[in-house]
Amino acid sequence: MAYQHHDFQGNAIALPVGKVVCIGQNYLDHIQEMQSKTAPEALFFIKPATALVPMTPSFSIPTTQGAVHNETEIAVLINAPLKNASVAEVCTAIWGYSLALDLTLREVQAQLKQLGRPWEIAKGFDGACPVAGFVPAALVTEPQQLQFALAVNGQLRQQGDARLMIRGIAQMISEMSQHFTLLPGDLVLTGTPAGVGPLQSQDTLELTLLPWLQVQTVVNT
Repeated sequence: MAYQHHDFQGNAIALPVGKVVCIGQNYLDHIQEMQSKTAPEALFFIKPATALVPMTPSFSIPTTQGAVHNETEIAVLINAPLKNASVAEVCTAIWGYSLALDLTLREVQAQLKQLGRPWEIAKGFDGACPVAGFVPAALVTEPQQLQFALAVNGQLRQQGDARLMIRGIAQMISEMSQHFTLLPGDLVLTGTPAGVGPLQSQDTLELTLLPWLQVQTVVNT
């Protein structure tokens, strides 16, 4: 199924499908679980538009490149161009908020890191970014207080709270816009908390973004 942005009630959003700009290492507990090193500069990377797929009713994962890990993240849909934008400008250029999975080929990523090479192929493969429907920004009075969770086969795996982000949503988008011009229809992924792990064929996933979203989906291969 071709991807198109939709709101959380299933209505199509009249924005093009653009790139996905992501931040890594934005929750301390995830940095610790990955035994990663921190740096003062933000870690930004891009998934192409071809990574985007609808999260429901199911999505597929690769089967020949090792473990595919879940990374549940708040997704932000941009509706106006942002270049060298201030925090205030960012806040007026957000269409809405949702949840996305930053699917990661973990073994491929580890091998590329060891070689000192870029690891886009571990993050940007076709279908690497399943996305749910977006909640309009007007309904989200305190985006920096959003809470979300992922359960796999009925077991809680990830639990996130935007208040625990190292860089807040508007601040990170402002910083992103210093490097990459964000265009209408682009997405921003805001980082994942601890609890990443491998997904298997026929796993059932339930993702929640309080109080608006409760999404159920199935992993295919």
